[in-house]
Amino acid sequence: MSDDARILISTHDLPRAGELKDGFGKAGYRTELVTPRERIAQDDLAALLILTGGTDEDGTALAEQAQDVLHIPVFAMIDEQVPTARQRSAFEEVFTPSASIQDVVLLGRRAVERKRLRDITGIVGQTDAMREVLERVVQIAPVASTVLVTGESGTGKELVARGLHHLSSRRHKPFIAVNVAALSETLLESELFGHEKGSFTGAIDTRKGLFELANSGTIFLDEIGEMPLTTQTKLLRVLEQREFHRVGGEAPITVDVRIVAATNQDLRQLVAIGDFRRDLYFRLNVLSIQLPPLRERRADIPLLVETFVKDASDRNDLDFPGISPEALQILIDYSWPGNIRELKNLVESMVVLAPGRIIRPEDIPQDVRSGRGTSLLPVSVARPADEEGGRRLRPELEFVFRTLVELRVDVDDLRREFEEYRNLLGSSADAGAIVGRVGPRATGGLPDEFTYPGAIEIGAYSPGAAELPAQGAADESDDEEERGVVVFRLGMTIDDMEREAIAAALDQVDGNRRKAAELLGIGERTLYRKISKYELET
Repeated sequence: MSDDARILISTHDLPRAGELKDGFGKAGYRTELVTPRERIAQDDLAALLILTGGTDEDGTALAEQAQDVLHIPVFAMIDEQVPTARQRSAFEEVFTPSASIQDVVLLGRRAVERKRLRDITGIVGQTDAMREVLERVVQIAPVASTVLVTGESGTGKELVARGLHHLSSRRHKPFIAVNVAALSETLLESELFGHEKGSFTGAIDTRKGLFELANSGTIFLDEIGEMPLTTQTKLLRVLEQREFHRVGGEAPITVDVRIVAATNQDLRQLVAIGDFRRDLYFRLNVLSIQLPPLRERRADIPLLVETFVKDASDRNDLDFPGISPEALQILIDYSWPGNIRELKNLVESMVVLAPGRIIRPEDIPQDVRSGRGTSLLPVSVARPADEEGGRRLRPELEFVFRTLVELRVDVDDLRREFEEYRNLLGSSADAGAIVGRVGPRATGGLPDEFTYPGAIEIGAYSPGAAELPAQGAADESDDEEERGVVVFRLGMTIDDMEREAIAAALDQVDGNRRKAAELLGIGERTLYRKISKYELET
């Protein structure tokens, strides 16, 4: 479906331009012929430029206008049998004389849909990584299958979900977004599936749930990894049977809803530790889209900054002089742990607080200039192999690695500390226990003991070493720094280690469950379930 999009076709090769005009016309697109020396004016309807030859100065000028002024993709039909590397890098698609008009129209349609997707959702990006994301959205939007969108916080998962909806046949039906993590376990089921009058205290009337309200449309379930297991069971039934019961209801309700789920967590890890249903994971992960973090698409940062500056200036009715090349380079070099959301907020603050002149490096916050922004990277740590024969680590270390991932330890520090541990372990053949300790962060860099919130101190314990404290017990005579010690002993299971880790964290924060959940890197509801499961008293 073309809407009002227009295809611009150069007249370098008139016969070929005529064939392309007919091909795109049959596909439902409006076309316009442009001469080689013509200057392209600002045109919001232009979606694609096709050069029928024109690798000379005139053709290059046309391509630059299309890319820099209109921000639209450029295709080129090159007379040479094998296009050069320069030609391939300058244009989005390069076709040889043997290419069929149908192939050009097919790829042109996808390029137009990508631009339409950018216009609808506000997704900005021209790097290969973002082009692949947009291409995948265009491909899977027309179908009704469930989609799982993954990526770090702030990468634009909801924008992708809205794009899937607006490019589908459901675009004229409701799109409802739900942040699963923002609702308590008791409210979530009622919000999603509705409730009958009198089904619980305060249910003074029958109420439709969000699934009913989204009937024939799309429902977006953000932070799906935070959904309680009981609600996961009902969601699985919706996916499999397309029906559910309201809270307190007896009659099944049938709905036709496309589900798009999103998470910044590794659902496979949640499945492994029992916090997410395996069958639900496979039902959600029918089609998947992985969004790259901003640090992996730095070439998009200038375009993002330009877009955010324009939006903030228009919204606040302010003039913004601009950003110097040196300041822009600082933004490009920064790692952006908060991804696009962090960049957008910083740009808006610069627009609002601009001193009436071009932004210079000294106007950028010190944390960004120095590159010392807080690391929020949800690193997935691979299991290293032993140096002897490539054997995997012993089962007791699997818990250590999983905990480190959940606690968001900085990967560089983790890799260095683990190498030190492996060398230490290799020098102690009698090692039989692993000690993990959660402790307060030291100031002024990483301490030698490697003890800070969200980290575990790993050391070898041998029979000749000092006796370790009893499992799960705290010696009142120990120094304050010894609180939170967790000891692995042969015969302990992963559940035993998890119980001890939770007990150590609770002891570290004097029973404060919210702080313990933050220390462990899990949600409070998850912590409550674990406390109940292991019958821990706080």
